[in-house]
Amino acid sequence: MAEPLKFSLWLNNSSIGLTLMDTLDELISTRRMEPQLAIKIMQNFDKALADVISEKVKARMSFKGHLDTYRFCDDVWTFIIKDITFKMDNSQSLTADKIKIVSNNSSRPGN
Repeated sequence: MAEPLKFSLWLNNSSIGLTLMDTLDELISTRRMEPQLAIKIMQNFDKALADVISEKVKARMSFKGHLDTYRFCDDVWTFIIKDITFKMDNSQSLTADKIKIVSNNSSRPGN
């Protein structure tokens, strides 16, 4: 049996990724695009976005808080952190009562 396709969180959890998936779904449902081409486009989107972020984003941030919950399931880590403070490069600070961090494998799609 073939292994199921995996796409990164960039595609599944970003507004541009969700819009791309909706557009591709519409093109497939109206028979203006083959599903194989849509899969190739999604794979290229994931790789291109991962490359751009790793090469172009240079800002740094640190955070400190109280780890409330953590879990590892299906190669995905999930952390719930309470009373968190973020410190940015420019010394600006932000606080939040609670955040959720979801982290997956750092290998790039297609590698």
